Amino acid sequence: MPSFRIFRMKEAERQRFRWAPHSSGVSQARPRDYEEAGAVEAESVYAAWSHLRQTDRPLEVGDILEIPDQGLRIYKYVGFEEARWVLPEIKSGLEGVPPAAGAARPDPL
Repeated sequence: MPSFRIFRMKEAERQRFRWAPHSSGVSQARPRDYEEAGAVEAESVYAAWSHLRQTDRPLEVGDILEIPDQGLRIYKYVGFEEARWVLPEIKSGLEGVPPAAGAARPDPL
């Protein structure tokens, strides 16, 4: 039986998520907006949802289940939809530096 990692959306972000218009397609999730909250073993995402409904911490809208070898599923009002982590762009600090300039090298013959 697969083990699904649970990621709970932070409360401040959950309020924004609740009021945002529904979008179709792959949802973009920022890791900083989530906290890992353990795992649950189940046959499917809906079996995991059903199992967690009967606990003191059911899934809430905006929470994510990570499926081994299949990616992320975010819980929305309409069910589970595909999601992806949006990783921040790594900057080297050299973006504003002009390219090196120097004398042209002669072509060897």
